[in-house]
Amino acid sequence: MKPINVGLLGIGTVGSGTWTVLERNREEIRRRAGRSIRIARVADKDLARARKLTQGRAKVTSDAFEVTRAPDIDIVVELIGGKTIAKDLVLDAIAHGKNVVTANKALLATHGNQIFAAAQKRGVTVAFEAAVCGGIPIIKALREGLTANRIEWIAGIINGTSNFILSEMRDKGLAFGDVLAEAQQLGYAEADPTFDIEGIDAAHKLTILSALAFGTPMQFRKAYTEGISKLTREDIAYAEELGYRIKLLGITRRAKKGIELRVHPTLVPARRLIANVEGVMNAVLVKGDAVGPTLYYGAGAGSLPTASAVVADLVDVTRLITADPGHRVPHLAFQPDRLSNVSILPIGEVETSYYLRLRVVDQPGVLADIARILAKSKISIDAMVQKEPSEGESRVDIVMLTHRAVEKNVDAAIGAIEKLRTVLGKVTRIRLEELL
Repeated sequence: MKPINVGLLGIGTVGSGTWTVLERNREEIRRRAGRSIRIARVADKDLARARKLTQGRAKVTSDAFEVTRAPDIDIVVELIGGKTIAKDLVLDAIAHGKNVVTANKALLATHGNQIFAAAQKRGVTVAFEAAVCGGIPIIKALREGLTANRIEWIAGIINGTSNFILSEMRDKGLAFGDVLAEAQQLGYAEADPTFDIEGIDAAHKLTILSALAFGTPMQFRKAYTEGISKLTREDIAYAEELGYRIKLLGITRRAKKGIELRVHPTLVPARRLIANVEGVMNAVLVKGDAVGPTLYYGAGAGSLPTASAVVADLVDVTRLITADPGHRVPHLAFQPDRLSNVSILPIGEVETSYYLRLRVVDQPGVLADIARILAKSKISIDAMVQKEPSEGESRVDIVMLTHRAVEKNVDAAIGAIEKLRTVLGKVTRIRLEELL
C-alpha cells in the first residue's frame, strides 16, 4: 500500500520534533497505522534550517500554499501558529481536499466553527490532539474514551508557564516579578508573557475542551479570563496555612442556567492530586457521571511531547483514509447537527466559594461590620484567620474562606466592604474549588 504523504507547514520546535518522531519510530508507526507515513514536503521561511534537517528527504519550499495545493499530499500538518495566515492555509488545504492536523489552539478557539464546517462540507477531517496539553491525550479521552459519560465538569492546569511561576512563588517565597524573570531566563516564558500569565492561552485550550465535553460550538469570546500577575506571595502563604494551594485553573462546568467557562487563580485543597502538580507540568481533571473523576497528567509543551500528539493524529487520520471515512469520529465529539445551543454563563452568575483577604484597622467592631455586609449579601464564612499586628502596627490582615456564593453577590459585598473607613485598600478575592 502506498505511503501517506504529509505536507509540513513549519519545521520549528514542534515541526522538527514531528520529523524526528516519524523518522525514529517509522516502523512502529507503520505497524500501527497500517501503512507508511512520510513527510514529503516542508514549508518554512528558514530554508537553510529546513534543508539541513530534512537532508534531501523532502521537498522544501518557502511558499506554504505550494504545499496545501500539491496533488501528492494527503495530510497537511499546520505548525505555524497564529490566527491569520494559519487560518488561510488550513482553509486552503481543506478546499483542496486535504485532511489537516494542527496544534494551533488559538486558531481553533477563535475560528474552529468555520474550519470544522468547511471540513465537514468537503468530506475531510481536522485533527487537533496537540492543540491542548501537548503530549497528554486529553482530546482523545473526551472524544472517545469518555463517550459513554455525561461530562459534569473539567478543571485543568493547562498552562505550564503559569504553573511554574506559582510553584516557585510557593516553594521559594518569591514575588511574582522575580519568578517571571526566572521563567524567561529558563525559556519557559516568552519575552512578552501576556498570553500565558493573563490566562489567554489557557482560555483558548479550555474553549476547545468545553466544546468537546458539552457538545457546543467554540465560544472563546465568552470565556472569563483572569491571570496570575496580581497574586502576591502573602496570598500564596495564607492559602497554604489554610490547607490550600493556588493554581491557575481552566474550569468548565454544567450549571442549571448554562455552561461555566472560566480561567482564573483558584484555591484547591492541598490533598487533591491536581494541587500537587508542580513546575511546567499540565494536568486535567474530568468528572463524568459514570466513571467519576479521572486525571490526565503529563508534559503540556515541548518539542517531542507535542510531536507525540501530532504523530498520533497522523496515525488516526491515516486509519480513516485507509478505512471508511464516512464513519469518522465527529470533530467536536457530537454529530455536527446535534450541537447544543446552551448558553455560556457570565461570570456574575457563577456560584463557587471564595478566599477574601482584607487589610483593616486593628480596632473593635471591624469584623462585625464586615460580617453584617457578608450576611446581607447571602454569604456565609467557612473559615477565618486574623493575624496579630506587629508591635507598634495598627493594621492587620483578615483572611476568610466563604461557603458557596453567587459571584455577583460577592462583587456587591466587596464593594460595600471597601467603602468602610476601617478597611484599607482593595479586597483580594480568589475563587476556591473543592473539585469533588
